[in-house]
Amino acid sequence: MPGTPETTPAARQVSDAPSPRRLLRTEKVYEGRIWDVVSDTFQLQDTGDALTRDYIDHPGAVAVLPMNAQGEILLLKQYRHPVGMDLWEVPAGLLDVEGEDFVAGAARELAEEADLAAGTWNVLADVFNSPGSSSEAIRIYLAQDLTEVPHAERHERTDEEAEIEFHWISLDEAVASVLAGRLHNPSAVVGILAAAAARADGYAGLRPADAPWPAHPSQR
Repeated sequence: MPGTPETTPAARQVSDAPSPRRLLRTEKVYEGRIWDVVSDTFQLQDTGDALTRDYIDHPGAVAVLPMNAQGEILLLKQYRHPVGMDLWEVPAGLLDVEGEDFVAGAARELAEEADLAAGTWNVLADVFNSPGSSSEAIRIYLAQDLTEVPHAERHERTDEEAEIEFHWISLDEAVASVLAGRLHNPSAVVGILAAAAARADGYAGLRPADAPWPAHPSQR
C-alpha cells in the first residue's frame, strides 16, 4: 500500500524498555500517609535543557481477577472518594510489606478483600496506572481453583472496605460492561479484557505467576 512504511520482524516486536536519563536533582516535596510526591530535575540529552517533573512515588500494587470453575469472575463494589463513585473493581492492594513476594501480596489481597484462596495463579498483564504522574506499577493476576477462607481466619474489613459488595459475573458480561463504559477501575478493565483475550487458548499462553516484573519500582 502506498505510503505504508516497511516493517521488519524486529520492528513488529513492540516492547517498552528502560530509558535512563541524567538525573540532576531529586527532592521529596510532600510526605503522605501512603505515598510521597517527589520532584526530579533531569536532562533528556547530555546537551539538553534541564526539565523538572513532579510525580507520586508509589510502592507498586497487585490486583487479582478471581475466576471460578464456571468461568465467572468476581467483582467488588467499593467507594472511591477521589472520584466520588462506587466502582466495581477486582481485589487489589499496595505492595507495602517490605520484602514480600509479589504473588504472596496478591494472595493476601485476595483473602482480605474477597475471602478467597487460589490454587492456580498466572499473570494477566503488567501496567503503569498513570505513568505521566505516578511511578505506580500494577501486576494483574488471574486466580483460579478457588476455595473459601474459613470464617475464623477471615480478615476484618474496616472503613471503605467494610462496605464491599460481591458480584459474580460472566466474562462476556464483564467485557460488555467495559465496552459500554459501565466499568472504570483500570485494574478491572485491563484484567477483564486481558482474560477475554487469553481465553482463546484456554489461558495456556499466560505467563507463570513468578514471571519477571522489571517495571516494578523495586526492580528498576
